[in-house]
Amino acid sequence: MLRIVFMGTPEFAIPSLEAIVSSGHQIIGVVTQPDKPKGRGQKLTPPPVKEWAVARAIPVYQPEKARDPEFIRMLKEMAPDLIVTAAYGQILPKEILDIPPLGCINVHASLLPKYRGASPIQQALIDGETETGVTIMYMDVGMDTGDIILQKSIPIHPDEQADELHDRLAMLGGQALAEALKLFEKGRPAGRPQEHDKATYCKKIDKSMGNIDWAQSALRIKNLVRGLTPWPGTFTFLGDQRIKVWKVQEWEYSTLGTYTPGQVVAADQRQGLVVACGDGFLRLVRIQGEGKKTMEDVEFLRGNPIPVGVVFKSEPSSEALL
Repeated sequence: MLRIVFMGTPEFAIPSLEAIVSSGHQIIGVVTQPDKPKGRGQKLTPPPVKEWAVARAIPVYQPEKARDPEFIRMLKEMAPDLIVTAAYGQILPKEILDIPPLGCINVHASLLPKYRGASPIQQALIDGETETGVTIMYMDVGMDTGDIILQKSIPIHPDEQADELHDRLAMLGGQALAEALKLFEKGRPAGRPQEHDKATYCKKIDKSMGNIDWAQSALRIKNLVRGLTPWPGTFTFLGDQRIKVWKVQEWEYSTLGTYTPGQVVAADQRQGLVVACGDGFLRLVRIQGEGKKTMEDVEFLRGNPIPVGVVFKSEPSSEALL
């Protein structure tokens, strides 16, 4: 039985924790990010990983910074055989990487070396990838640059959004980790070096990325919506109103006539809300007006008629809609 310290923070990490327990190994401590203020009342809320550990009476540590000398000293005293991380949210210093004799391993939600960094699930969708997966890798001082222990891949469904793909990859992460732990029962398995020249990086998701540029093709905009739903969401402006876009689909529409990107070409109960893009057309299947609930486009149009010919923009304008 291995003595394991687990480091992780969000929901994504839970199936990996479950995998360690099911594999019969001992989680001697869980390290997660500090509680954060959430919601309207800004109430301090524990991360999902902390809630999971507290419910099972596993000791929880929440250092502000993983490189804190006092925390490192405590980790050394715990003497783990292996440290497992999954979406922890901090880079570990060499002092921590050197503690466990079997090393530190990470559950990463991409097929490395593609999509190193903070947002591999969203970026794979934004880029229109048709396949992704999970990599179990040794950690080193770089950003997702360590040797690969094993990988598992899955297809991406054509209309899949980030939350759906996240949940499937979290489960796959648990399965992959269970397989990797079997290898560690026989000692430290060999990893294979990544092909660093093929590496791609993805940056942290930022709310401004959700501003739709209608000059892009319908496919690119659709992939952006898929990648940023449900968080932080994509949006556009109709006059001075900010409209959040939750789901779109590519729409076959007559190519006769020329349209301005962002121009509404249909807005009725039969066709729904159809908008011209730089190349092709999109139907805005689910949208949300300011201060309103999310609605199907036809439901939205009943209470908020939109004239054909008006143009969605990337910033608010005070122009009249007609």
